[in-house]
Amino acid sequence: MHKGNTQLQYGGIIQKNTRKLPLIVTVTFLLLFLLISITLGIMIGPVKIEPHLIWRIALVKAAILETWINPDWTSVQENIVWHIRVPRVLLGAVVGAGLSVTGVAIQALVRNPLADPYILGVSSGASVMATLVILFGLFGALGQFALSMGAFLGALLSVITVYVLARVGGRISSTKLLLSGVALSLMLNAATNLIVMMAPREMGIRSALFWIMGSLAGAKWSYLIIPAFIVTIGTIFLLCYHRPLNALLLGDEAAVTLGVDVDKLRKLLVVISSLIAGAVVAVSGAIGFIGLMIPHIARILVGSEHRRVLPVSILLGSSFTIWADVFARMALSPEELPLGVITALLGGPFFIWILQKNGQYCGG
Repeated sequence: MHKGNTQLQYGGIIQKNTRKLPLIVTVTFLLLFLLISITLGIMIGPVKIEPHLIWRIALVKAAILETWINPDWTSVQENIVWHIRVPRVLLGAVVGAGLSVTGVAIQALVRNPLADPYILGVSSGASVMATLVILFGLFGALGQFALSMGAFLGALLSVITVYVLARVGGRISSTKLLLSGVALSLMLNAATNLIVMMAPREMGIRSALFWIMGSLAGAKWSYLIIPAFIVTIGTIFLLCYHRPLNALLLGDEAAVTLGVDVDKLRKLLVVISSLIAGAVVAVSGAIGFIGLMIPHIARILVGSEHRRVLPVSILLGSSFTIWADVFARMALSPEELPLGVITALLGGPFFIWILQKNGQYCGG
């Protein structure tokens, strides 16, 4: 199953596991591209910042080689770099990685290449609960963890609902999966809008709009800790289970014969994908289509084996989100577009392309 030209299957769509590029070469190139993307993402803005200045400030603030660096920059430059742009770019990297990993997990869970945390209503469910936390103080006793807990529970309930609705005779129907996800997403978006309309405080409404449209505006260092930790733990878990994930794509019967506890694995995937999606939505709002596009691009580069797809998806998703956010910031400067608008403009045509390419297999 793991060597040669293995065939992995998504809801009837067979993908040959041909190794088009060596993993180490791909990962090395994508790491370099991510570093360049982070640097340019910090540089680009109304105030021009030189790349050498960015890294010198970062090294000093991180207490690395600070005795060897002369701090000849102004306090304004330091504030722009360290307190505004660096947290935003790093948050974009974490959000992109989290959404990409969630997309990989959900596509393995339902064996469908059209699955995505946004399309299936997972992000919308997290947004509903996040909005309730923001406007009405739900889970207030949890303090700074209230928003993450609310988003996680919303994502969990959404993915369970879609999963249950899409089962036909013990199997997942691709048609019912997509229709259930779209319908649930529409209902949850309507619920979010209704909650915002009922909100008693104007300031709360402004904050809630952040979650509805998806954005990295207002990023802070404190926003990075929880999602970065959860994305890291979730990715490590999925990498440890890469063989069972590969087996799951071959079908339940084949996975069982290979010794995989399918029911247990599916439950774990539901929890992990909900946890990652909830943590990401809690800091960025509902950003769509990254979890759909990035895993497909990763499979084009390195094949369908999850040991290879996961690290490549993380690096691709991080870089993609950074550049999408740069475009959102600069396209109509000094105004700023919601990041979710940019990803939807790119992801919508990508979704249609996949649907047309594999439409004959999507009948459930």
